[in-house]
Amino acid sequence: MLYLVGTPIGNRDDFSPRARRVLEGVDRIACEDTRRSGLLLHGLGIRGRLMSFHQHNQSAREPQLLAALAAGEAVAVISDAGLPGISDPGESLVAAARAAGHPVICVPGPCAVTTALVSSGLPTARFCFEGFLPPRSAARRRALAELAREERTIVLFEAPHRLVALLEDLLAVLGDRPLQVARELTKRHEQQVGPSVAAALAHFRATPPQGECTLVLGGAPAAAAPVWEAAELRAELRALVASGLSSKEATRELASRSGHSRRELYALLHASGDAGEHAADGAAD
Repeated sequence: MLYLVGTPIGNRDDFSPRARRVLEGVDRIACEDTRRSGLLLHGLGIRGRLMSFHQHNQSAREPQLLAALAAGEAVAVISDAGLPGISDPGESLVAAARAAGHPVICVPGPCAVTTALVSSGLPTARFCFEGFLPPRSAARRRALAELAREERTIVLFEAPHRLVALLEDLLAVLGDRPLQVARELTKRHEQQVGPSVAAALAHFRATPPQGECTLVLGGAPAAAAPVWEAAELRAELRALVASGLSSKEATRELASRSGHSRRELYALLHASGDAGEHAADGAAD
């Protein structure tokens, strides 16, 4: 069985009893950094067989881990912090394990994405996670331009040495939107900086950030519904009727596009004097 085990993103007290039991019982633990994870596990009293599993060796490690699963071993995957597979190795291993018929169990734990999101004060009902954007400004601005019309709250990751550049690009491409930059989440010196892109940029220009940051960005304002003038509505109704639609069909079609009620459009169509033979179709619902 393959276990995906969440580890603390800062505060060690967030490590769950279930995660401890699983890591104590598996045959091997695949982790990003054996030294860093070794210190964490040693501090928690867990001794396990560690093997490195990171972005630079995952293509070589995956066959080894799949072979271990095939041999009946229980394997756990952890990241340096949070849930493995989110901007960390694990995604392709999970897919390969499932394709080979091995059970995959997630032992949930801390996650910077949701921790920053729910504490940001920004809408949480609908959000999208974009992770790390391209490190170079030109590619990053292209990525941001593609997100310009995204109405959901957007969650991003960024390294401290690129944070100011990202904020500058956010301001240039998307404007001064609501924003919270969370750093040192769950730690003693946890900090959230906002409430806007411009305010966060001013802060971090004056105070260079430390530690990886999670940004929660307000989505694009909802597009305003187009305003239809009476003359435009009449012209569109005439065109729909001329195309062969009945009065009811024409008003139903235009109501779905214009936001006007079918009754209002039906009255407008007949008031224009162009309903003609369609008057027998009856009043709209």
